[in-house]
Amino acid sequence: MFNMKTTWLHALRCCSLALCLGLSALIPSIPVWAGGGLVLRDDVCIIRIGFYEAHFTAYQPQSSGDKRFCQDLPNIGETLFVLDYLHGSMKEVPVDFRIIKDVTKLGKYVQMSDIRAIDDIESLTVFYRRPSVHPDASMTVDYTFTAPGNYLGIVTAGHPTKNKTYSAVFALSVGKTDYVSLLPFGLFLLVPVIYYFVRQRRRSPS
Repeated sequence: MFNMKTTWLHALRCCSLALCLGLSALIPSIPVWAGGGLVLRDDVCIIRIGFYEAHFTAYQPQSSGDKRFCQDLPNIGETLFVLDYLHGSMKEVPVDFRIIKDVTKLGKYVQMSDIRAIDDIESLTVFYRRPSVHPDASMTVDYTFTAPGNYLGIVTAGHPTKNKTYSAVFALSVGKTDYVSLLPFGLFLLVPVIYYFVRQRRRSPS
């Protein structure tokens, strides 16, 4: 026999569990790998360029004030990328910064070998900062995104004594909806839907 109370309680428990799982997805975590040449360490984004490392921070001052981002940028518009060098020798070598459209479709799984396989990288380039030396151990890049989408950042640094360069690539998601953050709201909407379904079941003839 159909029992509305039992069914409703079961549905509510399932919805509550789903809601908890949705909220847990929003709790900040500290994964080791962020993708490409970026890693997360103590909730700080680090870019690895060969044996070099630097703090990597993105800002969107016009839309998000001083809020810090790593790879996921919520809006188009002016974006500041700041690299704070963690190796003393890095401030002695030229470093460049390039942003291209992501045609690899690999997102955070992209590697430098995928970039080398691109025939004409210049045609995909939306921004390029020529190699420059930063004795203060900090590099700031200012670029204005005009269209949402998936991009790739590429940073190249020279060796302090050898004729050698090192590169790192990382994915950038710009102006795209974060559906994970909307998950709890969707789960809340499920409650009345389940309630309606249960009531309809009760009203239907046996």
